[in-house]
Amino acid sequence: MRAVWLREFGGPEVLVPGEAPDPAAGEGQVLIAVAHANLTFVETQFRATGLGPFTGTLPMIPGNGVGGTVAAVGPGVDPSLIGRRVISSTGGSGGYAELAAVPADGLHLVPDGLALDAATALLADGRTARLLLEAAAPAPGERVLILAAAGGVGTLLVQLAAAAGLHVVAAAGGPDKLSLAADLGAAETLDYRRPDWTAGATPVDLVLDGVGGALGHAATTLLRNGGRLLSYGLAGGSWTSLPDAEIRARDLTVLALRPTPDAVRAATAHVLAEAAAHRLRPVIGRRFPLAGAAGAHRAIESRATLGKTLLDVDPAQPHPAGAGR
Repeated sequence: MRAVWLREFGGPEVLVPGEAPDPAAGEGQVLIAVAHANLTFVETQFRATGLGPFTGTLPMIPGNGVGGTVAAVGPGVDPSLIGRRVISSTGGSGGYAELAAVPADGLHLVPDGLALDAATALLADGRTARLLLEAAAPAPGERVLILAAAGGVGTLLVQLAAAAGLHVVAAAGGPDKLSLAADLGAAETLDYRRPDWTAGATPVDLVLDGVGGALGHAATTLLRNGGRLLSYGLAGGSWTSLPDAEIRARDLTVLALRPTPDAVRAATAHVLAEAAAHRLRPVIGRRFPLAGAAGAHRAIESRATLGKTLLDVDPAQPHPAGAGR
């Protein structure tokens, strides 16, 4: 099969297309004929440094999320899954390939009426957005500041938060990203490329921070006394942290995202259902062929992308309404 290999950590150029043996579905597994691979910023960090939530022995085929059709099942798996459209995490490896073997109990069936590429785009970012709002539990009418509001998670957070009756303040870099956030339901936008981007802004009740670093810290200055901070990313180079003395003085609450496996599964099912009902739209900003994985990583790291970036491994796989059986 065609695949993309990671043989050393480094820049995007270390992602090299090549051939690999076809995997087989083992006990409790299914084999997915991959149509799309879901790319995340965390994968670019792993490729560069080997650090992050994934593990693997080089050489390896990277990739943590795929969407496609079940081509075969292993022992102990219901054969009626063959031919079903599914999305699945891979555990951090094996996604940048034409075939992926994954545990059957981790599959999510794609609902009728939802395109396979859209479902794949929701896999990691959709559940994260849903879980963030569940953890923060904002009340209708509260002001919520969403950092990286034009990214994969951010575009979905804006929609989910607006639908929940929140006053969304979207922070992103540049007019195109701010325009997208406004189109998705943000009531206000802030361009954090401006050095004084927080000046004069009205305080908020909640900050959802997927950036960290200097931007994340600047965002905390907009929290009202008694507000809440939930950080879930460090694209800015470090987690957003505040001194204990400041937290106490301002009566802030620092939240954490620690979902259970059941919560992750329920969140994924929720966003798939919302998208199938046309109440949630994943924004697919860039697409690359499988052999273009290096270019996809380069685009993500440049911060030039909007929404989700996908690898189209086999975009010809059928995905019209009703194809999910």
